[in-house]
Amino acid sequence: MPNSPLFKPLTIRKTQIRNRIWVSPMCQYSVDEHDGVPHDWHLVNLGQTASGGAGLIFTEATAVSPEGRITSEDTGIWNEEQAEAWARIVKFVHSQGASAGIQLSHAGRKGSDYKLFTDKCGTTKPASEGGWQTVAPSALAYPGFDVPRELDIQGIDKVVEDFATAARRSKEAGFDVVEIHAAHGYLIHQFLSPLSNERSDQYGGSLENRARLLLRIVEAVRAAIGDELALFVRFSGTDWVDGGWDEHQNATVAAWAREAGADFFDISSGGILDGIFISVQPGYQVPLAEHIGQIGEVSVAAVGLITTPAQAEAIVASGQAEAVMLGREMIRDPHFALRAAHELGEEIDYWTRQYKGATYRSRRES
Repeated sequence: MPNSPLFKPLTIRKTQIRNRIWVSPMCQYSVDEHDGVPHDWHLVNLGQTASGGAGLIFTEATAVSPEGRITSEDTGIWNEEQAEAWARIVKFVHSQGASAGIQLSHAGRKGSDYKLFTDKCGTTKPASEGGWQTVAPSALAYPGFDVPRELDIQGIDKVVEDFATAARRSKEAGFDVVEIHAAHGYLIHQFLSPLSNERSDQYGGSLENRARLLLRIVEAVRAAIGDELALFVRFSGTDWVDGGWDEHQNATVAAWAREAGADFFDISSGGILDGIFISVQPGYQVPLAEHIGQIGEVSVAAVGLITTPAQAEAIVASGQAEAVMLGREMIRDPHFALRAAHELGEEIDYWTRQYKGATYRSRRES
C-alpha cells in the first residue's frame, strides 16, 4: 500500500483512480474549425498528463449544444463526430493507466465570447462573426456582454435533454467520469446564484427553486450513464459577494445533488460577476471544499493554487479533501505526479516505459 495518502487509489462506483492527483478542466480555445471537434492539440495536451502519472484527467469545458459554448473555438459533444474524436483521446489516456473525465458545460449568458488572449475577449461576438443569441435564467447581462434571452420552460427542458444526450455520448466514448459544470458563472451557476436569477417561477426565488435545474440535470445524466460511471459536479463555493451564492447554500445543494445521483464534488469559486476582489493565495479555495464536504457530508476535491507535492499531500492527509485538482501547475509540469512521487518518497509502478530512463535516482543513490 502507498505510504502517501496522495498516492492511495480511490474507487468511485466501478472506476479505480490510481492516485489523488487530478487534472482540472482547462479551456483551450483551440477548435479553429469552429465545429466543436477535438483534435491533435487536445490529444497531446491531455495525453501528456496521462503519461505524466496523473490519476484522473478532465477535458476542458465541453459544450452540450452549439449555443452552450463559451467561444466558437470550444470543444463539444453534441454530435457523433465529436464523440468519436473524444473516444480516440480517451483510448490514449486509458493506455497510460489514467482515468478519463469529461466536463459537460453550458455557458449561458457568458457564451458567444471571443477567445481568451484576444482584444475583444469579454464581449459578445455578433452573429456576423459566428456568434449567437445567449440564454440565461433572467434577462440580466454579464458585464461587457449583450443581454441574454430569458429561458422559458421549453428552453429549460431542452437544456436538461442536451446534458443527458451529451452524457450518453460521453459514456459511449469511453469516459470513466462525467462532470456537470455548475461553476464559474456559467448557466447552471446562473440559476443557483440570486445575483443572476430573478425568476419568480419554480426555477427562482428559494434555494430549492434555484437548485431545481441542477437537480434535474443530475437525475437526467445519472439515468443516461447508468450506475457504473462516476458523476461529479463542479461548484463555485462562493460568489465572494454578500447576498450571493455561498458555501452554506452550496453544502445544502451538494447534499441534494448526492441524493439525486451525484458521487463527488470539486469546489472552485467565483465567476458570477466581473471585478470582484478575491484574496488569492496558495490553497485559498481549500476551506470552501472542506466546509462543503463536512457540512454537506459529501466527497470533495480541492482546486486553486495547489502547486507543490507537499501542499497537495497535506490537503489530502488532513482530510480537507479526498483529492486535489491541478490546473496551471499541470501546464507548467505535466509530469507533476511523477515528480511528486519522488519528492514524497513514494514508489509507483506507472512510469511509462518510454520515460523509464528518466526515473529519479533513489534516495540511496542521491
